[in-house]
Amino acid sequence: MNAALKLTDLHPSPDDITGDVLAGLASVPKRLPSKYFYDKRGSQLFEQITHQPEYYLTRIELALLEASGAEIADAVGPRAHVVEYGSGSGRKTRILLDALDDPVAYTPIEISRSALLASVERLDREFGDVEVLPVLADFTQPVPLPAPARQAEHALVFFPGSTLGNFTNPEALRLLRAMHQTMGDRGGALLGIDLQKSPEILEAAYNDVAGVTSEFTLNLLARLNRDIGSDFDLDGFIHRAHYAAGPGCIETWLVSQKSQTVQVHGSSFDFADGEAMQVEYSHKYTDAGFAAMAAEAGLKVVRGWNDAKDWFGLRLLQRA
Repeated sequence: MNAALKLTDLHPSPDDITGDVLAGLASVPKRLPSKYFYDKRGSQLFEQITHQPEYYLTRIELALLEASGAEIADAVGPRAHVVEYGSGSGRKTRILLDALDDPVAYTPIEISRSALLASVERLDREFGDVEVLPVLADFTQPVPLPAPARQAEHALVFFPGSTLGNFTNPEALRLLRAMHQTMGDRGGALLGIDLQKSPEILEAAYNDVAGVTSEFTLNLLARLNRDIGSDFDLDGFIHRAHYAAGPGCIETWLVSQKSQTVQVHGSSFDFADGEAMQVEYSHKYTDAGFAAMAAEAGLKVVRGWNDAKDWFGLRLLQRA
């Protein structure tokens, strides 16, 4: 990393991860936190997922950002401090920063060290006038933001990829309330949301023929084995994702292929043959449902942009 870049390291410790995993495995049904998907290998695999023909979300969102960049910049206003929850590959960020009028600083908050450093190094080279202030942290928790050298007019929280949908509704509401605090009175938040569509299209996106999503899901177990000393048998679980009409989301599970016991930090957890462990939600939204959730967090939708098929949308939020 460029020596001039200052990294704020608030990354969760092994004890934090262990506590989350123990709590999840003790719940019914068993679950694991999806935020731990993104170690170095997980970030690489997710980038591969975004290039699979079935995974429409990234392609549509990139095109939407390109097509709507001038309108977004006009709605956001000049001299923003852009705060991104999860930096990923930086492709979307690059489009946004290029479109905005005189952005002052960019603060990516990312749980994956490798993804964060790779992204900020690229962006720092390309946008020399934008101060890059990376924070290595779990963005689902309150994070103190570094202050840029040049004063910004306002903050813009950037949360693309429909990542909000990966949280339960109560968790998503807490995250929106945290955004309400971060953006300040004059700021805003630009979110990507995946919209409701046919279950066949949705399920195909999370069960790609090449099996990359399956490998990505199972990598979570490999990451936990390495980082907290658990002993998950990677050959003993398979990936399964299906659309649940009631909650309106894709549910991703790891299904045990045998009766087995997993050890984590001195505790034993028994799995029955066929028992499913929940690892991720991917909620799909309607405009009315999203606006209602935003309103509950003290926010309002002030602008929106959709692709031609109404498969995916960008929404600009401000304090109500």
